[in-house]
Amino acid sequence: MLSGACDNLRRALLVVLLMASNAVMAQSCHYQDWRWNVAQQRAVQHTTVIKDTSNLLPEELDVPSGCSVCAEDQQAIRLEGLPEFSVCKRYASLVRDTLLQLIGQGEEINSVIGYRVGRTRGDIDAQGNRRGFSNHSFGIAIDINTAHNGLYGNCVQFGPRCKLLRAGPWRPGDDPFSLQPDGPTVKAFKQAGFKWGGEIEGRQKDFMHFSPTGY
Repeated sequence: MLSGACDNLRRALLVVLLMASNAVMAQSCHYQDWRWNVAQQRAVQHTTVIKDTSNLLPEELDVPSGCSVCAEDQQAIRLEGLPEFSVCKRYASLVRDTLLQLIGQGEEINSVIGYRVGRTRGDIDAQGNRRGFSNHSFGIAIDINTAHNGLYGNCVQFGPRCKLLRAGPWRPGDDPFSLQPDGPTVKAFKQAGFKWGGEIEGRQKDFMHFSPTGY
């Protein structure tokens, strides 16, 4: 009788352990997805995605950072005077400490945008929608002072021919919230391992933007 009771107890404990193990492995993931339509120049196909992390596709993962498009991989940052934002857990301390340093030095920073899922890069599908996730989608990019550091097209080198595509105009020297190439904010984030979107190659310049690749 005692032996049988012990066997039943062992089986019950094994079931509990297996259930706990499966619960850890099958973690939940959710995010808000959308695609940028090139012809319409607007976001379309807004959807809410809920799945287990075991079902994530390669395109939903950023291998170098270890973060995914899942909100669960992001960490909120709360700084006095700034709206709350989130970034990939790997970069959270680095971003927070760099911003604290800059704000402590008196740098004019009034907004920071981090994690924001959206397909704004890569190939275009038959409907004219971008298929690739942006670096913001993984929480590995931030935008600083968007109203004063716009995204420009037709801009191999900044000048009168550059066309403002999004956010506010970039006026370094005239606007204290516009980031300067040799200014403290750009220098600090470069030292932290980020590249600045104002120095990326190609026909676009994104003066608000910082990420490991600059894009």
